[in-house]
Amino acid sequence: MTGKPEERRAVKVSKYLAKHLRHQPERLGITLDENGWVAIDTLLRATAAHGFGLTRAELDHVVTINDKQRFTIDGDRIRAAQGHTVAVDLDLPLATPPAYLYHGTVARNLDAIRAEGLRPMRRHHVHLSADRETATRVGARRGRPVVLPVDAAAMHGAGLVFRVSANGVWLTDSVPTRYIRFRG
Repeated sequence: MTGKPEERRAVKVSKYLAKHLRHQPERLGITLDENGWVAIDTLLRATAAHGFGLTRAELDHVVTINDKQRFTIDGDRIRAAQGHTVAVDLDLPLATPPAYLYHGTVARNLDAIRAEGLRPMRRHHVHLSADRETATRVGARRGRPVVLPVDAAAMHGAGLVFRVSANGVWLTDSVPTRYIRFRG
């Protein structure tokens, strides 16, 4: 990993938090409430007890600088903005999407997407981006990115629901193939 030591540490902390606030809170001995929140003091004590000491100032810094705004702090609580595999209800309001949203993936997933549409897989929702650039970055995490436009206006018109997380990620239960614009 390149970058300054403090940048590397911030990435490490962000990944550690994502792992435990989205997927494995029990590994730290913490319990998320029904909406995914945990008291910051509880989280900090748990990280220290598991050999990953973290101060409140460092936590605040990582939450603030995270380019994807993966975490939300509300007073003395923190949660992951979305992407959970553990059962939580983020209690996000319904939202009217823009005409098109975008999904970043890689070519090896296209046959399955053509056959089944977009499914949440291990997560609770399909994640969509409001712009091609963000979807490109998402897809690039797994290889050469492919960006699929999604006719969100048509989906919404057909009664499918959307929510948008605090960091601008659009969430829906699934995207049927008929709403995905494949090229070629």
